Amino acid sequence: MAETPLLKLTSVSKRYGSVEGSAELTVLRDVSLEVMAGESLAIIGPSGSGKSTLLQIIGTLDHPTGGVVILEGRDLGGLTDLEVAGVRNRQIGFVFQAHYLLPQCTVAENVLVPTLACADKGIREKAGDRAERLLKRVGLGERMSHRPGELSGGERQRVAVVRALINQPRLLLADEPTGSLDHASAQQLCQLLLELNKEESVTLIVVTHSRELAARMGRVLALEDGRLTPRE
Repeated sequence: MAETPLLKLTSVSKRYGSVEGSAELTVLRDVSLEVMAGESLAIIGPSGSGKSTLLQIIGTLDHPTGGVVILEGRDLGGLTDLEVAGVRNRQIGFVFQAHYLLPQCTVAENVLVPTLACADKGIREKAGDRAERLLKRVGLGERMSHRPGELSGGERQRVAVVRALINQPRLLLADEPTGSLDHASAQQLCQLLLELNKEESVTLIVVTHSRELAARMGRVLALEDGRLTPRE
């Protein structure tokens, strides 16, 4: 029997209505996609092609105008707002170009923020140990009591990766995660994401302008004119 995809999009579209007489804008056109558990996937395309919009729809931060998004067998469009919030907190981790760390909190406190809303008592109880283990894993074991302002850009982004993984999500979404980093830090972060993809058994989808980063993923798709096409 064929394996069921972790994530399945069927004919997903996204349109924005006209503003002050401007024409309606179609960002995504009948996008269909299947992603298996454990995959690493890059989505590339020019600025304004809808890459971030697609990632936000997959991550339940935005709603499609049409089509269906299914995550682990659940139609996300059929869930209540509370249920969607639970999926977002428990099953999906996010890494953005901007790290969005809380400047007043320590590294360890920032990592633990998503656990505050986690309904899984087992995860909450083990969160402190998991945070320490993951921070050591990414080379920040000695930085747990530091604040973001005391870290380099690459270190702050590694904290953001650990925070995204703290609730043991099935799906990790990264939107231009290396966009604000120098080349060496970008290379290190890319390697780290791929290693954690395997070690944490988390499915990885990366939106990126970097062809170098994309080439290291297991599969590459291009978003052009609102449609996804495979790239070798």
